[in-house]
Amino acid sequence: MVKIKLGAALTIALGIALLSAPVTEASSPVHGKQRSYYEERGDIVWEVPTQEKYIALTFDDGPDEQQTPKILELLEKYHAKATFFVVGDRVKRFPDIVKMEQAAGHEIGNHSYHHPSLHRLGLSALKEEMTMTQEAVLETTGRKPVLFRPPGGYYNDAIVELTKHHNLQMILWSWHQDTKDWTSPGVQRIVRKVLDNARNGDIILMHDYVYNSTQTIEALKVILPELQRRGYRFVTVSELLTHKVTTPNPQMKENH
Repeated sequence: MVKIKLGAALTIALGIALLSAPVTEASSPVHGKQRSYYEERGDIVWEVPTQEKYIALTFDDGPDEQQTPKILELLEKYHAKATFFVVGDRVKRFPDIVKMEQAAGHEIGNHSYHHPSLHRLGLSALKEEMTMTQEAVLETTGRKPVLFRPPGGYYNDAIVELTKHHNLQMILWSWHQDTKDWTSPGVQRIVRKVLDNARNGDIILMHDYVYNSTQTIEALKVILPELQRRGYRFVTVSELLTHKVTTPNPQMKENH
């Protein structure tokens, strides 16, 4: 991607887009441009068609001093790599946990600084949320994230363009793999959601910070060995992208 200076023209263009573009939620794209528009342009990734059994586990909203280390232990036990979409102010609070993630070979993605509803923010606030998290992760790990996931999965043209301006790839998740673990739906519901719908190239949405709940951890104790038994390999999102095939896998279905 060619780097450009965000000058007045781009700022105005993004501002207009922010005001005029309808906001879309990842799991319910009923307004504005459809998924196919962003997917064909490569602006947003929901899942990656692969021939082999690769799956990307992703964890949002951390790091957390209690839950994240336990998840890291489970991932290590099953030789699994994952992508952690971190919140910048929590990176500042728990830098050692982010360093643990990196040292274990996991990927760190940008999930905003304060976890706001991005579509409610002005352009300057959007930029700040993205930039502050980039800097927090850089200060902690020595590397800037290359992936961005908007809180709640909300996006519009302005958010997409701002993501690209920061040389970030927007990553959402497979609609059939939204575990909704943040609602504490029960361990078995989380397990069944993942296992009943597992397909090559899935991006699974989970959280390593869920208030007063260990359901994600307990579900992983079932999910990881079972998917491993089925022959799946757990990779980071960036690695998953390297295995993309140009001819879509028949398993990959549109979930509009």
